[in-house]
Amino acid sequence: MPSTKVVVNFADKPSYDVRVGAGILQAVGQRVRATCPQAHQALVITDSNVAPLYLDAAVSSLKAEGLRTSSITIPAGEESKSVACLSEIWQAMAQKGLDRSACVVALGGGVVGDLAGFAAATYMRGIGFVQAPTSLLAMVDSSVGGKTAIDLPAGKNLAGAFYQPAYVCADTSTLATLNQREWACGCGEIAKSAVIGGDDFFFWLVEHASRLAERDPEVVNEAIVRSVVFKADVVAADEQERSGTRECLNYGHTLGHAIEKLAGYGVYSHGAAVAEGMRFALRLGVALADAPIDLVHEQDALLDSLGLEPLAFSASPSQIIDAMRSDKKNRDGQIRFVIPSDVGAWSVLPVEEDILREHLDAWSRSK
Repeated sequence: MPSTKVVVNFADKPSYDVRVGAGILQAVGQRVRATCPQAHQALVITDSNVAPLYLDAAVSSLKAEGLRTSSITIPAGEESKSVACLSEIWQAMAQKGLDRSACVVALGGGVVGDLAGFAAATYMRGIGFVQAPTSLLAMVDSSVGGKTAIDLPAGKNLAGAFYQPAYVCADTSTLATLNQREWACGCGEIAKSAVIGGDDFFFWLVEHASRLAERDPEVVNEAIVRSVVFKADVVAADEQERSGTRECLNYGHTLGHAIEKLAGYGVYSHGAAVAEGMRFALRLGVALADAPIDLVHEQDALLDSLGLEPLAFSASPSQIIDAMRSDKKNRDGQIRFVIPSDVGAWSVLPVEEDILREHLDAWSRSK
């Protein structure tokens, strides 16, 4: 299957390519050489799960292009998105003699991409950066758009920077090693994009959900490309969430991030938590934005068919509201949700605490 190119365009800065296809990691060195022509050093940052599978291929490709290449392997898991781990990476970058002509290659899932991207954005005030996502979630979401971050004890992704990659290499052959939990996790973000993206994407996904869940290669490739095209358009219109357009990408994340924090990072996958947040936000949409109840049922059925059934997690409304207060999407102390009124139609609404508490009570009783 040939690779597909999606271009992320900006009005005031260079564009970059996202390549989606099987086997393209073998040519990542050529693409680093083309997109970061000043680079003479490459640093691959990966994790303990990915390194045994794909690190050698990435390093070999980079060395074949004459790049002096080294690597850092971090422990797999959300816990690595920390100040301590970032500090260790900075120290290692300095010890390896990386200078401003170096390029960081993030080889892994969303944790690696977020952490490596933040390191690249801040080391010597910014060096070259390439994303090589190996998880479905990272391919359809976190590798595109330039958000980099670490977690703080107060909340998820609270310290970070907008820093666009020079290139994104989404090699779909790396998805063969994903377990079912991580596969469903990526499907949650695909579903989010489809609901917000519009009828064409949404009804295509409804029709092909079973084949996506079964990992049909043609459907997988199409789902990734559709998700990247959707996100590229949103990011190009509002790179740093200044006009409000990019906020649509937070659909499902207000409750989702609270669940992740309260349950403990890693207990539920990010996509599973977002899917639960989507169920809740659309029910808010029925009450606050006249969303059709039929859409609630359609979204529920879609999430179920993708292996994202309702979570067993529950907590008191007060606990959840406290967790939501630390979310970076809030403004002036107000808890805000991306609320769909229909497929492809949404708004960001502050939700009064008494209304939110009422809906959280109903959600908790449904568990």
